Amino acid sequence: MRMRILLFMAETKSVISLSDLEEKFTHADRTTLYRTLKTFLEHGLVHQINDASGITKFALCSENCTCSYPDDVHVHFYCFSCEQTFCFPHLGIPNYDLPENFTPSNGNFVITGSCPSCSS
Repeated sequence: MRMRILLFMAETKSVISLSDLEEKFTHADRTTLYRTLKTFLEHGLVHQINDASGITKFALCSENCTCSYPDDVHVHFYCFSCEQTFCFPHLGIPNYDLPENFTPSNGNFVITGSCPSCSS
């Protein structure tokens, strides 16, 4: 099952949610799909995206990604019209000088609006 999900994510090249996997893999139970995503996350195969939809989504990590803040954290775009989330791994997020004693471990940078398909 893990290989099938990994292959599906590589072929679709898009951000997916647990619900997306449930629609694709109707014979698999939700717990198996969730555990697979969690395992992928723990081993650095995917990164988690919390966009403006309120639904946690996942995308395959790029090669040599460590998902470390701020080096491997990048911009995501959420389209309100089609409700798709897009990864822009080439656009890093700013590294802020936080006040003393604040130690960041993760960051999330989401821009919302309309994607090119919905804008036209």
